[in-house]
Amino acid sequence: MALFQMLLHNHIGHTRKTRGTQLPNRLSTETSPYLIQHSDDPVDWYPWGEEALRKSRELDKPILLSIGYSACHWCHVMQHESFQNPEIAEQMNKQFINIKVDREERPDLDSIYMRAIQLLTGHGGWPMTVFLTPERKPFYGGTYFPPRDTHGIPGFKTVLDSLNSAYYKQRDEIENATDNIIKLIHKNADHANFHGKPSQEDLDRAFSILSKEFDPIYGGFGGAPKFPQPMILSFLLRYHYSTNNVDALRMVEFTLKRMAYGGIYDQLGGGFHRYSTDAKWLVPHFEKMLYDNALLSRVYLETYKITGNHFYKKILKDTLDYVLREMTATDGGFFSSQDADSENVEGKFFLWSQEEILDELGYDDFLLFSRLFDISPEGNFENENILNIKEDLQAIAESAEISAKQVESIIQKNKQHLLDVRNKRIAPSVDEKQLTSWNGLMLTVLADAAGTLQEKNYELAAIRNASFLRDNLFKGTRLLRTHNKGLSKLNGYLEDYSFLALGMLSVYKLTLDPTWLKTARDLIDDMLDLFWEETELTFYDTGADHETLMIRPRESFDNAIPSGASVACSVLLQISVLTGEKHYHEVASKALESITNLATQHPYGMGEWLGALDFYVNKSNEVAIIGNLEDPDGKALLQVIYDKFLPHTVFAASMVGDPKGLDSSPILKFRTKINGKPSAYVCTNYSCQSPVTDPEDLAKQLEIRG
Repeated sequence: MALFQMLLHNHIGHTRKTRGTQLPNRLSTETSPYLIQHSDDPVDWYPWGEEALRKSRELDKPILLSIGYSACHWCHVMQHESFQNPEIAEQMNKQFINIKVDREERPDLDSIYMRAIQLLTGHGGWPMTVFLTPERKPFYGGTYFPPRDTHGIPGFKTVLDSLNSAYYKQRDEIENATDNIIKLIHKNADHANFHGKPSQEDLDRAFSILSKEFDPIYGGFGGAPKFPQPMILSFLLRYHYSTNNVDALRMVEFTLKRMAYGGIYDQLGGGFHRYSTDAKWLVPHFEKMLYDNALLSRVYLETYKITGNHFYKKILKDTLDYVLREMTATDGGFFSSQDADSENVEGKFFLWSQEEILDELGYDDFLLFSRLFDISPEGNFENENILNIKEDLQAIAESAEISAKQVESIIQKNKQHLLDVRNKRIAPSVDEKQLTSWNGLMLTVLADAAGTLQEKNYELAAIRNASFLRDNLFKGTRLLRTHNKGLSKLNGYLEDYSFLALGMLSVYKLTLDPTWLKTARDLIDDMLDLFWEETELTFYDTGADHETLMIRPRESFDNAIPSGASVACSVLLQISVLTGEKHYHEVASKALESITNLATQHPYGMGEWLGALDFYVNKSNEVAIIGNLEDPDGKALLQVIYDKFLPHTVFAASMVGDPKGLDSSPILKFRTKINGKPSAYVCTNYSCQSPVTDPEDLAKQLEIRG
């Protein structure tokens, strides 16, 4: 791409100065808050669709494709500097067909063109700006562009003029370049590497690599910027369960504590910010994403189940309470994200001066609070304070000569007071679209937490969310991607099907209502029809009925969220046990065998895959509970299942008096109560131990791993 680098640095653009009449863009009728944010730009934006693509072909104009998302800080900056600049907007309208895409609504477009940007520039990110031919082939792009040339870096005006000129004057070179880019995209998209039957040795190898990347000082993996990596942490918990490796659990616990003490965790309101800009979890990028809080909640829940440590339970509850309080729609759907910015300043909503806290709390309470949360006159971020825990509460209590319980009571009172004060500030905006896949992630952990914690409000929220998704995100039998303002649209992707199926399985486990199991199975059957390609032994991210794109994307790696394929394998393995249908297991086997080398050689981006491989490699237990599950004896048996970390166990139950209950799973067939009491059957490969009626006996049977 040296040709384009030369053009960008040497071309001097001449832009027509006349303002003209601002053209209305077409984003005001969209359901994506991100697109609506750009509806008042003077840019003649189109949403992705045939109208814009046809216009490009008819006028032989290149396409300027801009991809971002609502909570993206630099997306806001580029909008303010360039897209709301009348002169630059006029230049864009004259030279290009301009298309704006919400990456969260269209992960397929984001995936395809992000690969192109990474090939062109060596890195990626958002906002993403890609220049396409009318045939949708990329010929140049980048991430954030400043509006004007700065310190030798070409500004957006120069980029626009240079690429517009190159498109018309050097067309042959552009066509050759796009062909080469597409070939590389196809080549790099082919990650499958057949390995044979996965083994425990593969998982051992992955653990060895991960342990070398672990940060023993601050927890987590690698340096700054540091991401929480919840899928890797979940795999480490599974590895600990399978091997009794204490280092795996130690790595998880150390990381969870350091994150919960840091600024990446909202010490007042609960919930986690996107990532830490430093290595020690202090200074976050302040946006909050639904998927991060779902995936991290899962790790805290699982670690609580393993250890019984109430610290993890508290962080879990505070995070789920944040989601239910601030990220939940009246109809039960979960919103996508909370912005990093408020009043056009990143993090302003979450920052405190020492004087403000002193004024609000008074001197005596301030002394305790400031010691615990690292409050200082100079602050720890741009002369203000990000609350983070620097000192042990017990040490503070001893120096203050009061009990730890008293200190905790004072701290809790002051946290609530400051939260009330903060809630009077101008809050960051919330992206209120409800994405099926992200809702599926939160539904899964909410239902699991409801069972473990016996929290009725979590149970009701999980059932309400599952009902909302079932009732609003289907068009006939076709699952849809996104919902906002009463409208659902866009065909669902592989991740929508697999994540929601996982959530429905969790709701079944919580409610024991076989209709949720049927919903999960229907989703899985449709998922196989739409996304699995038997001849290639792979899952694609887009369905067989999807629009034809430059390539049919398939994401092999787990990124910020799990890949649709890794979760698909997990749900297939579970539904195979629940239904006795070997076909599900066979598909999962083929997908897992094709990915094993990649997962064990590059485990850092394969956390969810490794969890699925752990399930596949180890023997699974089937647990059936029969009887009146509303009486204390039945509830006690159920609670054993809910309380334990059982990553290799698949569970089904039937209530007395439900004539169809035993038909929902072969695990339940021919099971009867023992001595008239609710009874549990623990089996491995359908070979069962003696049925038990006592919760302690059930717990002992579940401890047997073989």
